[in-house]
Amino acid sequence: MRGLIGVDIGGSGIKAGVVDSRRGVLVGERVRVPTPQPATPDAVVAATAELVASLGPTQGPVGIGVPGPIVRGRVLMMANMDTSWVGQPAAKLFGDAIGRPVTVLNDADAAAVAEMRFGAGRGVKGTVLVLTLGTGIGSALFVDGVLVPNLELGHIEIRGKDAERRASAGARERHGLSFKEWAPVLDEYLDRIDQLIWPDLIILGGGVSKRSEKFVPLLSVRPPVVAAALRNEAGIVGAAVRARMLESAARPPRVTSATRATPARRRTPAGSAP
Repeated sequence: MRGLIGVDIGGSGIKAGVVDSRRGVLVGERVRVPTPQPATPDAVVAATAELVASLGPTQGPVGIGVPGPIVRGRVLMMANMDTSWVGQPAAKLFGDAIGRPVTVLNDADAAAVAEMRFGAGRGVKGTVLVLTLGTGIGSALFVDGVLVPNLELGHIEIRGKDAERRASAGARERHGLSFKEWAPVLDEYLDRIDQLIWPDLIILGGGVSKRSEKFVPLLSVRPPVVAAALRNEAGIVGAAVRARMLESAARPPRVTSATRATPARRRTPAGSAP
């Protein structure tokens, strides 16, 4: 079966599924395993390869979102997995283990690709900020539909602390905060981000987005704030779609009879026979 596979790797779990890239939905069930602890490259790559294999005999590219900035397939920073990831050629490691072409990108970028194509950001122009609220805070920015990759706005400093240590969904659980108690903390973070980039729309994703009615109405930040439509499946869908987009961009254009160049006619010198 030909199918796109998307993988979303987080600090607590690795999720994967086969994706219909035309409709932005999973084909079949999502599969999940806990992220190995410690989350070293060898352990995470092995667990991911097993998870992909469990999805059956599929073909096509594999897209993988990881919680860190990715430049030319290499991890430049890692906050929510083992720091031994820094400097690792993630695309090569995953590709060798899976045995298929692999695209690796920041997990928040993956989720944002899905939301902008199929979800709450579809058709929205201007500056759109997508935040994934989970163990940490992932951030992605689109300007007139174009992704600005590898933002790490979850790590700005607020009151002397990394913002995600105060305002993430994981922080809410660690501190035992109700949604009513957490909303002002999240609001403070969103207001600080607003002062930096002035977005036209903020989309909140991650697992906590399925309970958005508990906290989004309590927010007072300037730009409109909405919950992600694809919720916790956005990272899987977006990773797969991004892999297909990059695969298509790298593929040589097809040459048909309509596009094949017509040989130039040789000009006959004036006064000579044709």
